[in-house]
Amino acid sequence: MSVRIGLGMAAFPFSSTRAFWRWVELCEDGDVDSLWQSDRLLASDASPRPQLETMSLMAALAGATERLKFGMNVVVLPLRDPIALAAECATIDFLSDGRLLPAFGVGGNASPAWAATGRDPRGRGARSNEALEIMTALWRGERVTFEGEHYRVADASIAPAPVQQPMPLWIGGSSRAAIRRTVRYGNGWLGGLQTPAQVAPVVASIREEAARQGTRIPDDHYGANITYRFGSWDEPEVERATAAFGRLAVQDRPDPRDHVAVGDASDIIRRVEEYVAVGVTKFVVRPIAESDDELMEQTRRLIDEVLPVVHGDGGDGE
Repeated sequence: MSVRIGLGMAAFPFSSTRAFWRWVELCEDGDVDSLWQSDRLLASDASPRPQLETMSLMAALAGATERLKFGMNVVVLPLRDPIALAAECATIDFLSDGRLLPAFGVGGNASPAWAATGRDPRGRGARSNEALEIMTALWRGERVTFEGEHYRVADASIAPAPVQQPMPLWIGGSSRAAIRRTVRYGNGWLGGLQTPAQVAPVVASIREEAARQGTRIPDDHYGANITYRFGSWDEPEVERATAAFGRLAVQDRPDPRDHVAVGDASDIIRRVEEYVAVGVTKFVVRPIAESDDELMEQTRRLIDEVLPVVHGDGGDGE
């Protein structure tokens, strides 16, 4: 069972596109497992930073890298057309020689994207399930005819098919419906802004549901998000980041100190180990940094001081 660490982004944190590509090059040359982009269709009124469109970035990373994997953290599935999304994923996986890590969720009920796109958040779980039925069949190379409550597809196929067969499929969410969806359609689960104590019952429930359905999620296909900084808790950057975490992490309002890792390499490794102890082995980590130089330094220190310890044997993972 391999423990692997990737790096994630929400809003675009760089001053220029060149600074971003220098960061990607650093990750490509280091032992970073993967890069992940949060999915937001709309700009945020609370932040002046741009928000990259997720699938466009996946395609750009496919051409700009040779080793790194990359994924969506997570695409809000009911906001997308399932045939178009399946074709986008398959094309990106084909062009990257099998390095895409698709991850999907149903989205939050209060997201402004529903009104902006003229969609109703009610029934988004059922729409997502139907979309996953269609997409996974298309990825297998099948010619698909589907008649559902939300989608109707007649004699559809896509080419090229994904290089990865079966295509990796990570599901986000912690509700009972999300747990059932993970087991029925997925082969991996990706948690959100949750502490180890919050992740533990979800992992256990997925395993129980998998046993009930007579299937299983591989032990090394459980993921979590961690925010980190080489520094101290009293730094203004950390105080701002933990305050923002408290606003975003709506599930039981966890103490940021139970999720964010701040200190030296041993503190960050200890936080990773807390998640590993409850069954998580894949990580999307985000550095707390407010300039290009800080982002590069935080990433460089992660590569130099944390990854050699956590990755250990240097094995390849999804």
